[in-house]
Amino acid sequence: MPMVHLPVLRRSAAGAVGALLHDEWAAAFPDPPGLPAGTRRARIWDIAPNLHCSVIGTCLSTGELRQFFVKLGEADARTATDHTLHGRGVQLAGQRGTAGKLLHKTLDRRHDTAVRRFAKAGTAEEVRRLWLQSFEQGDIPGAYWAVLTHPATDIVLAQEVFGEVHMLSHMVGSSNRLDIARLRRTEQALAERDDTISRQQARLKRAAEERAGVLLRLEALEVLAARTRNEPAAVPVTADTADVLRRKLNDEKAHAAALAARLAETEESLRAAARSIAALQARERALQAELAAFEAALAEEGACGRGCGEDAGPGHLAGRRLLYVGGRPGLIGALRTLTERRGGTMLAHDGGVEDNAALLPGLISQADIAFFPVDCVSHAAAGRIKTLCRQAGKPFVPLRSASIASFIAAIAAPPIEVEDP
Repeated sequence: MPMVHLPVLRRSAAGAVGALLHDEWAAAFPDPPGLPAGTRRARIWDIAPNLHCSVIGTCLSTGELRQFFVKLGEADARTATDHTLHGRGVQLAGQRGTAGKLLHKTLDRRHDTAVRRFAKAGTAEEVRRLWLQSFEQGDIPGAYWAVLTHPATDIVLAQEVFGEVHMLSHMVGSSNRLDIARLRRTEQALAERDDTISRQQARLKRAAEERAGVLLRLEALEVLAARTRNEPAAVPVTADTADVLRRKLNDEKAHAAALAARLAETEESLRAAARSIAALQARERALQAELAAFEAALAEEGACGRGCGEDAGPGHLAGRRLLYVGGRPGLIGALRTLTERRGGTMLAHDGGVEDNAALLPGLISQADIAFFPVDCVSHAAAGRIKTLCRQAGKPFVPLRSASIASFIAAIAAPPIEVEDP
């Protein structure tokens, strides 16, 4: 996409590129720590409107944007499509009203660490250096927000970062579409689970309150029954009245027992929901780590395309020999290329489909670390790899899936022995 023109992000009173100060909002939005006196970061409505789409799409996930509109009180926030909510977010970004301020604060809270780090920069060149560092590390959303709102950002830097984010979105969208879809479904499932837990907690609270009320009534009836037995003269009670009281007492006891059973069932349901949420959160963390590693790899490829040394790049393998067991045959070549570009060597075995399983001990003895995707290798092969690695004192890493992103995320981390996921 040609970047021939972008409107000025902000204007000073003298007309130069800089922060657009609105006196009427100065008291409500104090300068962040680390900025020179008399300057402040731009608000989202100060940014050129044609950048709002990239800000909303890059700096907030679909789940975070949906939660923002839920808190804002939008009636269809839970059912509207991601595209509809994205459009509303872009529209709000240009408004200075209450919703626009809340959107700005949401972005600031989400990327507080990046904003504080960039606040130390005093010139456009310093901001550019911090941006390049973040881009190489795959920390794109927070850095993008920090750059576009920084008072030292000029139009040249804005064009540069917008162009890189724009092209990165194309590469990630075409290369990792399936993982992004899984992440979106995980975020939606987590939001639904949060709603379910909230409702279950409300029902649990009501059941506990009702049970407490029943216990109080039960105690009162027991006191009355004891008084009837011990003080017949003071409280004259007929046989029929005593039967009625006994029936009431039995009914209340039965009701209390039913409530206790209901309470136990609700507590168990809540514990099951908590376990399910923990599993979903672990899956989301794994997906986000893989996406971050994939984006960092894309950034590394882009940097090396401009020229870099042999030892440059995160996750350098420094001559390690990796054994990859199982997986999809069509991806082995790509995985081997990725390994070699990071200074390593990759050995491969299909887990016993066509390759002889008797070769595994020799391959493991040659390798420094073994990898196998749990969704694309037999249980027997996985168990044999673990046993052989433990006997040889070699680390092994079960991968979440046979995707390139899972492999990149694994080799970006220090090699350690990992138990079953």
